[in-house]
Amino acid sequence: MSYPFYTEESPRFKVAEYLKKITAVLLIVWLFKGHLGLEPYNRYMVYAIIALIFAFELLNVGKWLGITISGIIFALAKAFLWTSLFLYFGGWLGMPADLHNLAGRAFAYAVVLAIAGLLIGKGKERNLDWKVEKKAYEFRGADFGDVRLKGSGKAYPVKFGGKRVGWVIDGDVEVEAETPIGTIRRALLSPVAVWGEVEVGKKTKADEGFVEEANRLINPDRLYRKVKKGSTAVDLGIVRVYEGEDFEYVKVPFVEVIETPHGEEVKIGPFRIRDGNPKKPEGMLTIRELRNGFQLTKVGDRLKIQTDEFSIEVDGNRVVYRSGNETLSLGEAVSLRSGDISVTVGKGRAKIRIEDVVISARDGVVKIRAGGRTHTIENEEAYRLVVRKAKEIVEEQSAGLIEGLGVDRARLTRRVKELLDELMNYVG
Repeated sequence: MSYPFYTEESPRFKVAEYLKKITAVLLIVWLFKGHLGLEPYNRYMVYAIIALIFAFELLNVGKWLGITISGIIFALAKAFLWTSLFLYFGGWLGMPADLHNLAGRAFAYAVVLAIAGLLIGKGKERNLDWKVEKKAYEFRGADFGDVRLKGSGKAYPVKFGGKRVGWVIDGDVEVEAETPIGTIRRALLSPVAVWGEVEVGKKTKADEGFVEEANRLINPDRLYRKVKKGSTAVDLGIVRVYEGEDFEYVKVPFVEVIETPHGEEVKIGPFRIRDGNPKKPEGMLTIRELRNGFQLTKVGDRLKIQTDEFSIEVDGNRVVYRSGNETLSLGEAVSLRSGDISVTVGKGRAKIRIEDVVISARDGVVKIRAGGRTHTIENEEAYRLVVRKAKEIVEEQSAGLIEGLGVDRARLTRRVKELLDELMNYVG
């Protein structure tokens, strides 16, 4: 499942459609509440239906971007109109009298809000965009636990509407991230956006030219025009999407969605729908170069680093590295894949495949398939040799992959040939 960023299929619109369907089902349940023995919950069901109407109308405002004041006002007007119709006609279907009497007031709200929306729309409409302010503060680095920003420069606040949602750093900074495969370091090119809280020093002189350029570069459509399937991590302070291995997290105004192997949870305003026991992440942090493709995103104990050349995802002790057709996975099992080459090492087993040669070891037995012939070796020493050599190959190639050098096919081929020569001593 993938979440494109700037299309009608975005998570916000998907959730809105989901809520519409829930509202329709709840309306039918409410209609037959007497037959279903739900009469005691009549009032609560009415409240829930009204809340859902407001939720899906507000979620349908504009798109991910371009949310406007008039758009929000029209959404509220539409929600009040639907509510007034529900309250009015519900009077003949068992609606509590005091709620039925509010139908006229709800309709009046709808009319007044529609007029207000029209008046604002005719004037100069103010877009609620991300804006880098012309204010600068001293920056001396930041510590986010397993992730650190080192260096110095100036930090400029980023606001959406009147709320600060992040910072843009101008200076010489380097990001460090602790992972099970070691510390990953990268010098970042200014400007650098940080979607999270940053401690800054005293106020200093702002560079208006930098602010103008940062505002141009922070345009969300430019940053997230192309979101690759399977590597989604979008963060703009108030718009947050993370899709990783067996984990999805979406947060937009009024809505938060979490999907894990342990369960799912959808939160709409004060309402919460939960299935199972999903673990909610402790916030989301993103560090991104605005000129290049580098982005680091941390969600709870999950970490994802994306560049134009490769991506690394960390989930506890599990690490997945991808670059083109090359994949390295470290966890309970270790695997390396590159085109027609694959090396896998698990608990008590190993398998090496290169072109037409396959060497596998399991339960003290080694099988070799090469040149159209198959050999079976039932020897504990040969079995341990294959497992050990497979681990060595993965370790050797991992270092080159992490450094961006890719798989060294010549060296890997040589190591496999050496292993075959040693195994031939056990054949026959």
